[in-house]
Amino acid sequence: MLIKLLTSKIQLPFFSSKVAAGFPSPADDYVQKGLSLDELLIQHPSSTYLATANGDSMTGCGIFNDDILIIDRSVTPAHGDIVIAALDGELTCKFLNLRLNQLLSANPRYPPISINSEVDLIIEGVVTSSIRRHK
Repeated sequence: MLIKLLTSKIQLPFFSSKVAAGFPSPADDYVQKGLSLDELLIQHPSSTYLATANGDSMTGCGIFNDDILIIDRSVTPAHGDIVIAALDGELTCKFLNLRLNQLLSANPRYPPISINSEVDLIIEGVVTSSIRRHK
């Protein structure tokens, strides 16, 4: 099922200083400019779609169950890209290894999937970002 991606022009405050994720540092209260999440995350709106990750095969690269994936169909898949592939009619999210002709998980519990003439493979797009809710 496809759900229409609504565009928004909401501008959120964007602090120019980075937030310490280790030892705290003095923060300055300087707000630089507004930041549109649409513009940050979506380069080609007409060829972009969203999907929800299911499972744990990509946790090694930071994609977890129920994360929202932003997928761009206009990006040409390259070696090392995270892609959405229709493999024998089933959608999967994997790394594309063009040198070994394989789809690779980011979790060592899952074996590589060989890309050969025996499988029906269609690359549906390149994952450009993922979104995870923390609360």
